[in-house]
Amino acid sequence: MLARHRNRWLNTESKEVRIMGLDDKIGNKGEGLGGKIKEGLGKATGNENLEAEGHKDQASSNLKDAGENVKDAFKRD
Repeated sequence: MLARHRNRWLNTESKEVRIMGLDDKIGNKGEGLGGKIKEGLGKATGNENLEAEGHKDQASSNLKDAGENVKDAFKRD
């Protein structure tokens, strides 16, 4: 039996688990790229709040990537 939720799935017959979907990886990279853009715009315009928000977005993206890497390391083959 195959159960599907978004990009995550569980095949109950063979117990294979897909931990992280491609859409999650793309979303995390997009968030990091958006943070770099915000940081650059903040620096260019002298807007410290926008620059700080860019740093925050990048840190959030990095943290999510690290968490997903830990999950992937423990997934079953």
